[in-house]
Amino acid sequence: MDTFLRLMNGGAGNLAAYLAAHVLLCLLPAFFIAGAMAALIPKASITRWLGRNARYRVSYPAAAAAGSLLAVCSCTIVPLFAGIYKKGAGLGPAITFLFFAPAGNVLALAYTGSILGAEFALARFVLCLLFGVSIGLLMAVVFWRDDARHDAQTDALFAQQAQIGPAATGVLLSLVAVLIAGTLKAPWLAAGVATLTVPLPGAEAWQATLAQWVPFDAAKGEEGVSVQGSLLIVLLLLIGLTAWKGLENIVEGANRWTWIALGLAAATLLFAALRLTPRADGLEVMLTGRALAVGAALWAVLHQARRLAPDAWRAWLWEAWRFVKQIFVLLVVGVFVVGVARQLIQPEWIQRLAGRNDLMGNVVAVAFGVFMYFPTLVEVPVARMFLDLGMHRGPLLAYLMADPELSLQSILMVAAVIGRPKTFTYVGLVAVFSIVAGLTYGAWVDGAHRMGVLIGLAVFVGALVFLLNRLLAGRSTPHHA
Repeated sequence: MDTFLRLMNGGAGNLAAYLAAHVLLCLLPAFFIAGAMAALIPKASITRWLGRNARYRVSYPAAAAAGSLLAVCSCTIVPLFAGIYKKGAGLGPAITFLFFAPAGNVLALAYTGSILGAEFALARFVLCLLFGVSIGLLMAVVFWRDDARHDAQTDALFAQQAQIGPAATGVLLSLVAVLIAGTLKAPWLAAGVATLTVPLPGAEAWQATLAQWVPFDAAKGEEGVSVQGSLLIVLLLLIGLTAWKGLENIVEGANRWTWIALGLAAATLLFAALRLTPRADGLEVMLTGRALAVGAALWAVLHQARRLAPDAWRAWLWEAWRFVKQIFVLLVVGVFVVGVARQLIQPEWIQRLAGRNDLMGNVVAVAFGVFMYFPTLVEVPVARMFLDLGMHRGPLLAYLMADPELSLQSILMVAAVIGRPKTFTYVGLVAVFSIVAGLTYGAWVDGAHRMGVLIGLAVFVGALVFLLNRLLAGRSTPHHA
């Protein structure tokens, strides 16, 4: 019974910490962005660059370039992936975007270089780019019939009725500004502008109680629940309840619950951007540069949304709500299960299982990436901890390739978007390519002949090209070259 309670507490604690720390400033804007992409962007605008019939040399680099600019975790990227896929992006470019964005974005690479070294960051970038495009191409070829069927169906979807215009462009850019303002790591955003102490004598006791309910070890990359986080969880629940009443039938028209839900969402994002610190004399509330930036971006969203036609903004809100219903419950389940699994996995096992650059070590590292998921950027100091515990740099790269892509909650969410067969194939390809990346870089680090390593990688890529050509030759409907 004690073990069962420990596992349940681990799952609940992981879920509470995740909801308190990560959902609001990254995932909440992502749902609104995904809804706007689905409702406000014509299919032709997506398919021109990312469509299944776009030229390979255009669509795949465009997908990787778009992903490189988004410093968000895999849970946040899934709604964006769903948005472009639903709007007509080809499966291959959409998968490349899904793979490359969490692991190969500019901020993650810069942080990797500062913690693990420039050579490691370069290896991560090159292999993520090379293998991300390869995985996308393989998915496009293997599921080309489903991709063609999906491409034909996008014309019949509800959201395609909307036409893009200056207001729609403004809404999208403003929403992206909200996401960037909430997630960008910059000193001026973290800086305090003004402080106010709210007379709340029980604030420190409240924080101590939360630490008892959700214990955590910061050295292992774990996160607890702060006073601010607990309030954010309450606000998130209120958003869900009011959105159910206000957005479920939004196509028929808005009601008072619609405006309450949207107001709560905006207020919650602003509250999340503040900094709350329990003190002996009360709760210190600090107005930060991030709060000002988020507030300005939210004002821009409101200003641009007022210019939309009623059918357009109702379609936008409906699509955003549909993505929430499709994805969020699976996210909650996945985060809880990961919290349970982390109670069973001991980092000390790493030295014994992944201390060498062999097949077993890289497989174990990829498995750790699934069950020890950390939000974006947090996985880098955790990787430093693994390195200090004895993990070889080859398996360490395999872990950093797999961790942002193969978390259990992300797998569940992706399956809700593209179905189980495609998801299982994607998971298998990511696992294989992550293992190959680890073995390749590990051999380089171990002092293997540089030319031999490069030749081995070239042979692997050449085999992929040959396989793709054979598969393409067997198709009845060829792609554009």
